[in-house]
Amino acid sequence: MTGIGNELSHEQAVVDVLYARLDELREATRRRLRDVRMQGAVGTHQNRSERDAFATLYEDRAAQLDAVEDRLAFGRLDLEGDEVRYVGRIGLNDADHRGILTDWRAPAAEAFYRATALHPAGVRRRRHLVTKGRTVTGLEDEVLDLDSGIEAESLSGEGALLAAMATGRTGRMTDIVATIQAEQDLIIRSELTGALVVQGGPGTGKTAVALHRAAYLLYAHRRLLERSGVLLVGPNRAFLRYIDQVLPSLGETGVVATTIAELIPGVEASGVDEPGVARVKGRPLWRRVIRRAVRARERVPAADLPVRVEGHDHVIRRDDVRDAIARARRSHKPHNEARTTFVKDMLGRLADQVRDVDGTRLAAEDRAALVEDLREHRDVRVALNLAWFPITPEKLLEDLYAKPHRLAEAAPELSEAERALLRRAPGSGWTESDVPLLDEAYELLGEDDALARAEAAQAVAAQAEALEHARNVLASGAASTMIPVDAETLAARFTTSGPSLTTAERAAADRRWTFGHVVVDEAQELSPMAWHALARRVPTRSMTIVGDVAQTSSPAGARDWAAMLNPLLRQSWRLAELTVSYRTPAAVADTAQRVARAGGLPVSDLVAARDVDDALVLVRVRDREVAAPDVAHEAATLAKEFVEPEAGRIAVVTPAHRTREVAEALARALPAALGDAEAERIGAQRPEDRQVTVLTPHETKGLEFDAVVLVEPRRIAAGPGSLSDLYVAMTRPTQRLVVVHAEELPEGFTEG
Repeated sequence: MTGIGNELSHEQAVVDVLYARLDELREATRRRLRDVRMQGAVGTHQNRSERDAFATLYEDRAAQLDAVEDRLAFGRLDLEGDEVRYVGRIGLNDADHRGILTDWRAPAAEAFYRATALHPAGVRRRRHLVTKGRTVTGLEDEVLDLDSGIEAESLSGEGALLAAMATGRTGRMTDIVATIQAEQDLIIRSELTGALVVQGGPGTGKTAVALHRAAYLLYAHRRLLERSGVLLVGPNRAFLRYIDQVLPSLGETGVVATTIAELIPGVEASGVDEPGVARVKGRPLWRRVIRRAVRARERVPAADLPVRVEGHDHVIRRDDVRDAIARARRSHKPHNEARTTFVKDMLGRLADQVRDVDGTRLAAEDRAALVEDLREHRDVRVALNLAWFPITPEKLLEDLYAKPHRLAEAAPELSEAERALLRRAPGSGWTESDVPLLDEAYELLGEDDALARAEAAQAVAAQAEALEHARNVLASGAASTMIPVDAETLAARFTTSGPSLTTAERAAADRRWTFGHVVVDEAQELSPMAWHALARRVPTRSMTIVGDVAQTSSPAGARDWAAMLNPLLRQSWRLAELTVSYRTPAAVADTAQRVARAGGLPVSDLVAARDVDDALVLVRVRDREVAAPDVAHEAATLAKEFVEPEAGRIAVVTPAHRTREVAEALARALPAALGDAEAERIGAQRPEDRQVTVLTPHETKGLEFDAVVLVEPRRIAAGPGSLSDLYVAMTRPTQRLVVVHAEELPEGFTEG
């Protein structure tokens, strides 16, 4: 057997031991979980709490062990003193508690990512293990100590990274834990405190770095973060589906992933505003506007109002209302909660207007009865409601949009034209731009404890279901061999009395939940109002903010980090930059940079890590317009080259108004290129998993493909996202960009 063959056999034996230990731990965890569940909800409250805690612990551990199946071990360090250390997704000990696999997040694994020949950090050789399933298929060695006598058994360098980029894309993002580069690792392991802004051009691994940083922080600061959790905010639901397996594969399952549109539980915001409307709604002045709109629901009546209640004459005096409003405001409670203070004060003032026959105040019992009579009287209720109007956040914002006088009163800073942009009928549905405004309204108005009510309702429903089941069991005679027992006691064996929601589930259901850390991807798209909504959820301002201001397509987004973040974070943020593009081939990256700079975008310096033959292809159509069949032909041709049954993705990126006709043409072209069976398989895939797909430029944000067909760059640059959308679309492919155009290309496409 050759040297490389011996090494492969040796590493296979090690990997077999690691997977055998993983299987042992899985079985032990499942067995303990079964044992805990069989105990039922009996015993003291402490016993039940302990049982629930252990059940949650074992459930989380089982999910973690299942998620790390793929590429459990991916690295090896040969250290000074003949120590060998294997690096993998999680840490493993053998039955004697000796470490056999080091967690990639542990300090002991840092050298795997940072050691160099100039600074070896005690590493003589670094080895990457290439695996498929549980089989070792290849090795890559880097000898860092040339005097050690160690020989490399395969190609040294960044072969593992480049091989990963050449692999066909799937509908899900994969982690980069085996190929993290030194500049990425420094950011991933950066300290928890403060806000870290990670700026980087397309393909530099910003999203992967953000996800790995979330996993690292949960590992390194578990005691601090496990109770509060980590919030991950992405640009859209398609993006969250794309990344949803990364964190579990890194050993973490407790992160809450959401979008700005989904930030408020129970609020559905599926609409998208026109750019001009989104720009107006994103402005920070809305914090003042919402506050004024709330204050407008706290008002003194134009005149005193006499009322007669149970034979007594009362007067709702303007001065009393004014004083009661001032007192309620001094409570600093949200509007709807402070209303209780206002009403209690006013009812007391009205009751004090009635005296006993001798002119003294009523006795306590008589006064309490009078207060209840006043509370129930229609005229009093109407008058107090008009003075301090109870209102929901949704109703408050709907009124601003639908009633011009309300908006003019609350937003004098807006021009008449801007207020006209916002006008819409009640019930029109919410947009993503509305959510931060609703969040501000929720904060000022207050809300019911929806989470507590939901949990209480869930507990009641579970108990009722268990009781019904217990009665059925007793009625059927299935419990005849048991000791005598009633339905209520039997039901207690079927239900749990402890908390039924995980930390992540509780956080996702509670708008007021505060997190220990927030990760924001595609952060350049967020408006000032969106930033305020996020800051409300992380009082410590511990954040990882990932984006590229050159890719901003939102009219309310950031073009400069300092201008966007300083008003909110002051100087408590720091900047780190990623400068190497691992995804985008050099020819494509260089062209995209020229186009962006020619258009004045604030692009970061970027160096492409690799060249790919025929990475950029320009196809000029001589007609007045690019025909949909021409586009479909190019996409189908690429599909023949790049699409496999389990991997390979092609995107056709076209102006929004042409997506339907191009998709229809593509559906006709694929059978001829791939055969009917393969075309039918691709067509049957879910839209988010489809290997050949038609997208708008905005829909490609955060995604990557093997190849991209880009239709009419000049039209895309003139669209809603302007040149930023074009820059994003150009930098999605890992292998090839085909540009199909009839119009002249924007400046920068050709050198010179």
